[in-house]
Amino acid sequence: MIQEFLPALEAEIKQQSLGDSPQELYDPIRYLMQLGGKRIRPVLCLLSYSLFKADWEKVVPTALSIEIFHNFTLMHDDIMDKAPLRRGKQTVHEKWNDNIAILSGDVMLVNAYQYLNQCQHLLLGEYQHLITRFNRTAAEVCEGQQMDMNFESRSAVTVDEYIEMIRLKTSVLIGLSMEMGGILAGVDTAKAKILYEIGECIGLGFQLKDDLLDVYGDPEKFGKQVGGDILANKKTYLLIRALETAQGEALDTLNHWLAANNPNPVEKVAAITQLYTDLGIRNETEAKINQYFDQAFQAIDQLNLQAVQQEALGKFLAGLVDREV
Repeated sequence: MIQEFLPALEAEIKQQSLGDSPQELYDPIRYLMQLGGKRIRPVLCLLSYSLFKADWEKVVPTALSIEIFHNFTLMHDDIMDKAPLRRGKQTVHEKWNDNIAILSGDVMLVNAYQYLNQCQHLLLGEYQHLITRFNRTAAEVCEGQQMDMNFESRSAVTVDEYIEMIRLKTSVLIGLSMEMGGILAGVDTAKAKILYEIGECIGLGFQLKDDLLDVYGDPEKFGKQVGGDILANKKTYLLIRALETAQGEALDTLNHWLAANNPNPVEKVAAITQLYTDLGIRNETEAKINQYFDQAFQAIDQLNLQAVQQEALGKFLAGLVDREV
């Protein structure tokens, strides 16, 4: 069944209702939405729904609202990060310009709510609860992004602060994706909360994996500039832990590269990557990732699913653990 979710979502994206004029407003939305991607969030929504009900096709448009919202945040984040690539292609602000990317992103947010509204089967109270949860999560994502930007001007960030930032910026939306599937399927509050907690743990592990792949990933598979976080001195889990653990010559080397003006990018990425490896940061990050995924797997047992459904959910989550992109 899971293999049917992605084609259904892609078909819905192709027939996504957008305006035609001005072209500069709508073409960037089509461009970004059709770049592909793993569609993890709407797939998790459909998967969570299908754990309890079989007619998942009717909630595909509502599930797509999460993907549209997610891509809206990416369009704006890429401007703030001055990112050149997204999924191996030019970012919207690079292909067009910053102003177009901002305005097209605004329209995407409106479009996300249009799709969220396509859940007529819900009772009024259930619908209001869903809207409330979507709105709260949307605000949390923005809070996480602001924290991330605040970190750029701070000399030190703790691991706990970083984990809270990625929880807000990334994990809460993955948690909502699973919770939404439960809400749309009419599950009780307790089960919806468990689904959210599973998604939140998955999100934390997923973002830490993203940090790891930014350093150690294959650029052909990763779809983004490998070493981009290093070149930007971005305070990722790896850099924070390196600053906490490096001593002597290793700390001098790290501080040299962090302070260097216009360094050779290849040399900087290679030097700091080697430092992470020598300090054991790569292994430590992998252990932290596994810790969060283990928590998610343990929470699955609390849902009391049938064996087939539990196996399907566990198999999909295991694929996220082992991903290379």
